[in-house]
Amino acid sequence: MKNCFAVVALLIFIAFGCKSKTENEHLQNQKAEQPNIIVILIDDAGYVDFGFMGSKDIQTPHIDALAKSGVIFTDAHVSATVCAPSRAGLITGKYQQRFGFEANGTGGIGLSDDVVTIADVFKSNGYITYALGKWHLGEEASDHPNQRGFDEFYGFLAGSRSYFPLENPSKEKMLQRNGERVIFEGYMTDVLGDQSVKYVEASKDKPFFMYLSYNAVHTPMHAKHEDLEKFSNHPRKELAAMTWSLDENIGKLIKKLETSGKRDNTLIYFLSDNGGAHNNQSSTGPLKGWKGNKFEGGHRVPFVVSCPKMIEGDKTFDGLTSSLDIFATSLSASKIEKPETLELDGENLLPYLKGEKRGNPHESLFWRKLEESAVRKGDLKLIKLDGYGTVLYDLDSDLGESNDLLETNREALKMLQSKYNRWETQLIAPLWDESKPWMDVTYHIHKQLMQNKEPEYKDIWSATFKNRNNF
Repeated sequence: MKNCFAVVALLIFIAFGCKSKTENEHLQNQKAEQPNIIVILIDDAGYVDFGFMGSKDIQTPHIDALAKSGVIFTDAHVSATVCAPSRAGLITGKYQQRFGFEANGTGGIGLSDDVVTIADVFKSNGYITYALGKWHLGEEASDHPNQRGFDEFYGFLAGSRSYFPLENPSKEKMLQRNGERVIFEGYMTDVLGDQSVKYVEASKDKPFFMYLSYNAVHTPMHAKHEDLEKFSNHPRKELAAMTWSLDENIGKLIKKLETSGKRDNTLIYFLSDNGGAHNNQSSTGPLKGWKGNKFEGGHRVPFVVSCPKMIEGDKTFDGLTSSLDIFATSLSASKIEKPETLELDGENLLPYLKGEKRGNPHESLFWRKLEESAVRKGDLKLIKLDGYGTVLYDLDSDLGESNDLLETNREALKMLQSKYNRWETQLIAPLWDESKPWMDVTYHIHKQLMQNKEPEYKDIWSATFKNRNNF
């Protein structure tokens, strides 16, 4: 009898042991298959200032190759038309107005303490997390990237700085690694590109999440001497030179991924944080407006997704898409369960990229910054300026937003207003605003563009010069 019990016990042990071993092997295999994730976020780039977007004068061979290896989105948008709130939306996967991060700058507050970042989730699931470059999401200790989910931070906290070394930089503008100042030589774009390659090397066999946030091509318009020489006869030589350097460094990163055998299983996003700025020689092509306003030129951006192992390349996708989708898509690609308490406004793009779904990932998108707001459903778009009025466009026939349909399509007006009002009830009041001069300039620009007029001024300095009494 004892022998029978012993045999049964042994069989049970073997069965459970084999099952446990099988489960462990499955988990290990799944871990090994998890893709690396890289978000390449560039700053204030013009919608058409890349070869893959139709540029004939700005040279971007490496970025174009990246675009060809993946999917180019023709109707992609960010959640804000200026730097800081756009980044807040991307890194949290939700409309930043939900936690009061609405105006530009960080208001001395930055990200709310209770919001979860994409790095938080990936770090808690075994990924190494890297942030490089421009942060612009808060300058207090609690908002340092190392406190927001990133194992490593190599960059600067401010919204802009010189591309060359500063003798006595502030805490916000100094290049740092995890809080300690880094003394560097050379050109910031090269420095960040070199560090991105080092982090790929350092990750070894562990999956990593990299937020690579270049400050190019934001002002100041600094470029290396040799690049300026290369484009000396170019009508936009500073922008051409800065973009050339950006392209070279993205090329270095991709080459490192290829030589280390990681490229096929690396999911790469490439996009700008908002539309081209009025003061950095950028071009928004057929789009109306630019950085800072709610016309398409302010928030429609070049956007590429590439992962050879997962997504067939050399394609375009026309569905309505948002930078908010990066969070949800990355979780799905990595087979990471979304935490139950985490609410995201973004959609998983993978079913659309794999042909499993068709149409628009988003039925509607919304924008609001203080006095200016907009809503998009399908091809219909409504822009509102508080205290002035609204305009209505059909982007299918009027991408340049010049033909106001407000008087001829009252049903669309009512529908869009209703959608926007419902969305707005989910938001909180902005936790900070912008200075009166900036708000006045932004208001003037919106009003003029709504009337299809050229704004008299586009920034505080030109406004001060032209109208000293009001500014």
